[in-house]
Amino acid sequence: MRSKELCFLVAFHTTTEALALEEAARSADVPGRLIPIPTQITAGCGLAWRMPIGEKEKMKSLLTKCDLKYENIYELMI
Repeated sequence: MRSKELCFLVAFHTTTEALALEEAARSADVPGRLIPIPTQITAGCGLAWRMPIGEKEKMKSLLTKCDLKYENIYELMI
C-alpha cells in the first residue's frame, strides 16, 4: 500500500474547466495531473488537479493569471 502524502488539489464544476487547467498547466510547466476526486471531498465534475504541496503558489499564480475557473482548492492527505 502506498503511503499518503499531503497534496494540493484543485476541484472543478465542469470537465471543460478541468481540461482548460490541464492545458494551461502543461503550457506553463506546472507539475501535476488530473485525477478522480478523492472520496474525502465532492466536486461537480468528479475531477481534480493533483500536485505536490510545495508547488501551490505556482498553481495559484496560474489560476489568477489565466483567469481559470474552479470549484475549490484543498490541501489533503492522499
